[in-house]
Amino acid sequence: MSRGLNNTVSSLHRSGTLINSLIAALTIGGQQLFSSFTFKCPCQIGKNFYYGSAFLVIPALILLVAGYALRSQTWTIAGEYCICVPPPRRISLLERKLACLRFFSITGRALVAPLTWLAVTLLTGTYYECAASEFASVDHYPVFHNISASKRKEILAGFPCCKSAPADIILVRDEVTLLHRYQSQMLGWILITLATTAVLVSCCLARCCSPLTSLQHHYWTTHLCNERKLFEQAAEQHSRLLITQRIKKLFGFIPGTEDVKHIRIPSCRDWKDISIPGFLCIGDDLQGHYSFLGDRVDEDNEEGKSGDIELKS
Repeated sequence: MSRGLNNTVSSLHRSGTLINSLIAALTIGGQQLFSSFTFKCPCQIGKNFYYGSAFLVIPALILLVAGYALRSQTWTIAGEYCICVPPPRRISLLERKLACLRFFSITGRALVAPLTWLAVTLLTGTYYECAASEFASVDHYPVFHNISASKRKEILAGFPCCKSAPADIILVRDEVTLLHRYQSQMLGWILITLATTAVLVSCCLARCCSPLTSLQHHYWTTHLCNERKLFEQAAEQHSRLLITQRIKKLFGFIPGTEDVKHIRIPSCRDWKDISIPGFLCIGDDLQGHYSFLGDRVDEDNEEGKSGDIELKS
């Protein structure tokens, strides 16, 4: 039973369903907290629409940008295909198609949080009610026939705040609130329907237009995941060994060594060299500089030659 559950969770994790569900749940919880403690409709003419629209749209845009920025694949594609330094790398047609496929996958996951925010806020109706309060049509209510246009806007703007008013105005307010709640929830369900349809169609189109078969796509996805993991492990080990060697050249010992018998005093040239950051494989050099320590700390400086100091135990 436990093994089957682990296999199910692992399969959902690989397909992205578990992560998307977790993002949606966190977005719903955040929206409820945000609405309870932060949102207060101003109930003033000319401010309700902007305030309600801002709470409805701006968090969704922030979540969309964060969805792109927090995914490592976004920066991988940007680093591989958005190269501004000459000479530009030649990109084949297959690579472009695979990059587009990866970008659509990133976009699909980045849209989970903002679409969830919009759907939940529209189904709740609080933000929409505040934004649309000034534009309600109340011409068919007799109580508003003898009220001026400016006073009517002021009364409509105060509807979301449930201010005290005559019984006829309260009845109109309740009907307008129900109408706005109906409109908001209908927009929410339409958004959910369109988003679900768009996800289904985009997945079908991505698979139909992909140059890979189903098994090849699975292998390619697994290959990219394993490549990233192994590269990070190898890069960490390689950089640690390389930096250890250069630190030993600079100071004469390796950090963490208990029995240190010799140390080295860096020369003025050494300090100048390590103060200038190098670049990784820029230009036509066979080997690029990998760190601030450079690769010249072992060269002798004729004006200020560094020396070793022997430590006596």
